[in-house]
Amino acid sequence: MTTAPTRDPITATSGTPVLSLRSATLSFGDRELWRNLNLEVRAGEFLAVLGPNGTGKTSLLKTILGQQKLTSGSIELLGGPVSRGSRQIGYIPQQKLLEPGTPLRARDLVTFGVNGHRWGLPISSAAVRRHVDEILEAVGATEYANVPVSTLSGGEQQRIRVGQSIAGSPRLLLCDEPLLSLDLHHQRQVSELIDEQRRASNAAVVFVTHDVNPILGMVDRVLYLAGGRFRIGTPDEVLRSEVLSYMYDTPIEVIRSRGRIIVIGAPEGYGMHDHLEHHVAGGTR
Repeated sequence: MTTAPTRDPITATSGTPVLSLRSATLSFGDRELWRNLNLEVRAGEFLAVLGPNGTGKTSLLKTILGQQKLTSGSIELLGGPVSRGSRQIGYIPQQKLLEPGTPLRARDLVTFGVNGHRWGLPISSAAVRRHVDEILEAVGATEYANVPVSTLSGGEQQRIRVGQSIAGSPRLLLCDEPLLSLDLHHQRQVSELIDEQRRASNAAVVFVTHDVNPILGMVDRVLYLAGGRFRIGTPDEVLRSEVLSYMYDTPIEVIRSRGRIIVIGAPEGYGMHDHLEHHVAGGTR
């Protein structure tokens, strides 16, 4: 079902993988999203998860978060079972603006990332406040730390969500289309911010996206899901005309131009024509 990826210096390192899936299959009724997925993600690795809607990208994240059980196979986090609310995982959701009038400040959301797992109301000690200040500075949000999040721009809100996700020093950072609805400027800022935090903490990143171009220079490997099939490998190994033509069972052309990837030729029947010609090319939703 998949080709063996070339092992680069990151994926070839010794020690327990941060994330490991073995013979993993996920189905909903008679509909099988993927079968016999074998995947290891190592510390410091940046894995991009690509593919059309409905192929199980977000379901994969839910499985890692302990919110969705595999149909068969196994999944491990740092050598043990996955569980809901693990402090070893940071999560950046899809961009969703908060309702106007929401009183939560930027620092409140980041503080919740530090001690929100505890019972009762979070108590901010001097040490916690210093830690929150350090995170706000790291994500470039110090100037609006005490501003209600609902008044911030989409890019600013995503910065706060990145800060919240790294507040507990996770070993694995899950990103569910965090660039969605952001303009190109903020896409670049947020993706670079995530990459900086990965390098600073040596955390592994699993990054679901429709558009690989904003993160192309950061990606170590790609997991591409389509048509019940998958491929794992470097961007050069997976994002090729012959590979995607096989996965979509139709002729697909992959063009590389000025450091960007453009994929052309998906049939309308797949419902992903816009995805292939615009999302992978770097357009808007």
